[in-house]
Amino acid sequence: MAGTLYLVGTPIGNLEDISLRALRILKEADLILAEDTRRTRKLLSHYDIHTPLRSYHEHNERALAPEALARLEGGADLALVTDAGLPGISDPGAFLVQAAAARGIPVAAVPGPTAFALALVVSGLSTERFAFWGFPPRQGRERREFLAAALAEEKTAIFYEAPTRLARTLADLAELAPARRAAVVRELTKAHEEVCRGVLAELATTFADREVKGEICLVVAGRPAGEQEGTAARLEADPVRLVEDLLRQGWERKEALREAARRSGLSRRAVYSAWVAKKEKGSL
Repeated sequence: MAGTLYLVGTPIGNLEDISLRALRILKEADLILAEDTRRTRKLLSHYDIHTPLRSYHEHNERALAPEALARLEGGADLALVTDAGLPGISDPGAFLVQAAAARGIPVAAVPGPTAFALALVVSGLSTERFAFWGFPPRQGRERREFLAAALAEEKTAIFYEAPTRLARTLADLAELAPARRAAVVRELTKAHEEVCRGVLAELATTFADREVKGEICLVVAGRPAGEQEGTAARLEADPVRLVEDLLRQGWERKEALREAARRSGLSRRAVYSAWVAKKEKGSL
């Protein structure tokens, strides 16, 4: 009789965020497959668990999968964990699950914290319909199309992002939809947990020159209902173009910003931030 592959959710920060069932499975499993054995060993040591560990990460998962499958078919129970959160969510695990399922090997999920879900519920944005987009592509046409597609959805969009790329991603999103509400959620469940809310233009300005560390989720409001798909960026950029139109008509900058804010229903700061971002990127 085949063993079971357990996908065990582990804490994303606070070590207290682990279930009694997860601790039992980690203790009783024949082997733990860990994305980073050093990090997992700290968790196991904290709870006095001594189950054997084996490194299993994105660079070796396909090579090690046959051995893991053979152990499972031989009756061994394996627990799969990642550095933090639930395996398979922007982390190793999906390939082994698919292979196990194809062979009829039992797969069980042991619930634990998932960063994108926690970020969504603290963001203050709609939780009725949402889409998890993972990490944005780093550059090129694929990146532009990825961000535009996310903004075109009526669902709340959730991204993961590296701290070194957060400012650029916020700037790129703000260029497409400066007035869209969003939240930057950082270091969830840890000592320096932070939630920054505002419109994309404001957040882009806030994080433009700020050194950021830690794990980051970015939550962005969906396209407003009634707005035609594909026009979100054009419509939400109107306040910026309005400022330029008023300046060409001879308005003083301060008055042009105030008038654009009044007509768009946005704050003067949001319009100013979007206008400055466009100018700095040479888009005006």
